[in-house]
Amino acid sequence: QVRGCSAETEELTRHSLAISFQSSHRLTAMALSLRAAASLASPPSGARPGRRPASVVRAAASPAALDKRNRRREQNVSGEFFVDHRCIDCATCRWMAPEVFKRVDGMSAVAAQPSSEEERTKALQALLSCPTASIHTDKPAKDILQVQNTFPLPIDDDLPGVYLCGYHSESSYGATSYLIVHPEGNIMVDSPRYTPRLVDKIEKLGGARYMFLTHIDDVADHRKWAERLKCERIIHSGDVVDITADVEWKLTGSGPWNIGSDFELIHTPGHTEGSVCLLYKPLKALFTGDHVAKSEYSDELNLFRMYSKQSVNLQLDSMRKLLDLDFEWYLPGHGYRIRYEDVQAKNAAIESLLANYKN
Repeated sequence: QVRGCSAETEELTRHSLAISFQSSHRLTAMALSLRAAASLASPPSGARPGRRPASVVRAAASPAALDKRNRRREQNVSGEFFVDHRCIDCATCRWMAPEVFKRVDGMSAVAAQPSSEEERTKALQALLSCPTASIHTDKPAKDILQVQNTFPLPIDDDLPGVYLCGYHSESSYGATSYLIVHPEGNIMVDSPRYTPRLVDKIEKLGGARYMFLTHIDDVADHRKWAERLKCERIIHSGDVVDITADVEWKLTGSGPWNIGSDFELIHTPGHTEGSVCLLYKPLKALFTGDHVAKSEYSDELNLFRMYSKQSVNLQLDSMRKLLDLDFEWYLPGHGYRIRYEDVQAKNAAIESLLANYKN
């Protein structure tokens, strides 16, 4: 146990210490993660502030520099919760607890202290999910264990059996991982940070038969999860590199592919060669990875073009594929999920995105 920590906070403390003293051996992983689609800038019709360029990689810091990074950002309002200088602007806290966290001067900060138990719970969930352990409370939160036990989080009453895993990983730039509980076998979509408490909770929900990896950027701790859950991992062959070479099921060609009768895999190259979306047909929900998401600044769709590895025309062709699909939910790897009133509204949003790139 970490000295001076209760059992409830030991796990979080270890994560924070590991982040503070990360070595230069992680620079390769960081370079990869910085190419992930975490910026929430709007489409090309208007430039917005976003994530730092992919070429920026943080070098190993001195103890003095680490101490400075761990300090409260001056942009935080006074009070119990605060964000430190290690924030990487992944926006996780801002969509998990929007009443508390906002983007201020290029990074997240506490804009308002929680004013209710619900807001406090959301803020603590964001604290636990922060990939860089950048969110803190002035004193150890006595209810942290209770909040830890809320993960994985149910998303919506209209998405039964679909959960947010939380515990986002820095190596995937804070990407969201989901768990789908299904009678034919549970599916984990992308990888969260490997966390024993989360492992136990997921095992109580039936573990996972499959781990579907939407693309190379968001694989995080996939090997640890696969070893523990004995799940079959799935990724497109276009995104097979050293860290995914041992994945069990490598998709080839342009698909589509099926997992049972309820799930269809749609090849959507553009962000990466092997980007694939998962369609949960009965719930009309599309898990998009980094292919597309909602802008932080408007209701427009965002292709994260600044971080894509292939041509815009290829990614737009992949967007056109989505016009033929029957879904109303976007559940992205980064940023804000969307629920449309119906398929027509979804298609109107896609057509608007396509029109933006013609102008």
